[in-house]
Amino acid sequence: MSALSRNALRQAAVSSSLRACQLLAGLPAEDLDRIADITVLKLVEKGDYLFREGQPSVGFYVVQHGSINVHRVSAGGREQVIHVFRAGDSLAEATLVMPGGYPADARALEASRVLLIQRNEFIALLRRQPELSLRLLASMSQRLRTLVGQLEDLTLKDVETRLANWLLKRCPDRSATAPVAIELPMAKRVLAAELGTVSETFSRTLARFRRERLIQVKGRVLTVVSPAGLQRFLEQRIEA
Repeated sequence: MSALSRNALRQAAVSSSLRACQLLAGLPAEDLDRIADITVLKLVEKGDYLFREGQPSVGFYVVQHGSINVHRVSAGGREQVIHVFRAGDSLAEATLVMPGGYPADARALEASRVLLIQRNEFIALLRRQPELSLRLLASMSQRLRTLVGQLEDLTLKDVETRLANWLLKRCPDRSATAPVAIELPMAKRVLAAELGTVSETFSRTLARFRRERLIQVKGRVLTVVSPAGLQRFLEQRIEA
């Protein structure tokens, strides 16, 4: 295969991954190709950092495969997960216009492939394609709503309520009585951090849910025995 053919295949694969990203979905093929031209593929091994808090921004990222844990570390050394980004997600878009570099750390939870959309080149493209700026604003607004909801969970709800809500969001029908198996896409300690707690408290919460026959646990699979029953438990917690 010629170098020209390999480059064409690479660009097609990158364009396909960009099309799957919510931030860029719906753009014409020619626009995706222009973005693919300024995109760099990066391989990140498990535990390696994609960027560190305060580092100058070189662009934003789209996860092609794997998962990236974006977090901050408190003065006491406790890691607070902001979000876990997976295939199709974009992250660090705000650094295109924010001074001060990346606002948090980003570490691979598993061997991952990410696409770096280079900052200077993308800003130049935005100047030529104003509709991309509107799409970027819409995506950031959606991300802000997600973070506000997460902040509300962390400040106004206890761990049991947070876990019940997290599980129910992954049940197709909250009123169903048939069991629903949920395979954790992350280690339990990572989910604990995402829920704003520590591993010990998370384990005690799982144990209580098992005792009350709300869930069954086998490795990384949490089975909601009855979504309707867990929904009733959640409503009682909120009303209490």
